[in-house]
Amino acid sequence: MLTAALLELHPDREAFIAKMNAALGGRAVITARADSKCGIKGTHITVLINGDEEGKPITHHHEHTSISEILQFIEGTPLPDEVRENAIAVYRLIADAESRVHSTPVENIHFHEVGSIDALADVLNVCMLMYELAPEKVICSPISVGSGSVHCAHGVIPVPAPSTEVLLRGI
Repeated sequence: MLTAALLELHPDREAFIAKMNAALGGRAVITARADSKCGIKGTHITVLINGDEEGKPITHHHEHTSISEILQFIEGTPLPDEVRENAIAVYRLIADAESRVHSTPVENIHFHEVGSIDALADVLNVCMLMYELAPEKVICSPISVGSGSVHCAHGVIPVPAPSTEVLLRGI
């Protein structure tokens, strides 16, 4: 959703999508289309992996991925240094939160959903959009994290997920 919202602000959406698809080297294919839900217009982003849409329950999208594999993928993308550095910073924050939740060293962390190629594409898209849009200031409203529980690779977990709660402390 953040990719879609930021893409709304980009002066050349088609060129941005073409650039990101080239940078992802065919491992993910991003498309954008106008959409409307409940009378609200916006942009819908789709990330295809091997022709399958993100968010579908397809097991190869959610293999265990180590932090070193994630960092290697990011470092290998032909994007500006600042974009790669920001994407790496995102994943280091997530890895640190996962490490704390699971009481395991960062190098032993294996990502599930956030380690999938579609999640990597989302992070790289947002980092590249922020780089190209170059806002002077970023502000956000209070974060609504929801409640209840959700099914994921670890089984049923609370909402917000424990790692998300760690990331949001003090924000």
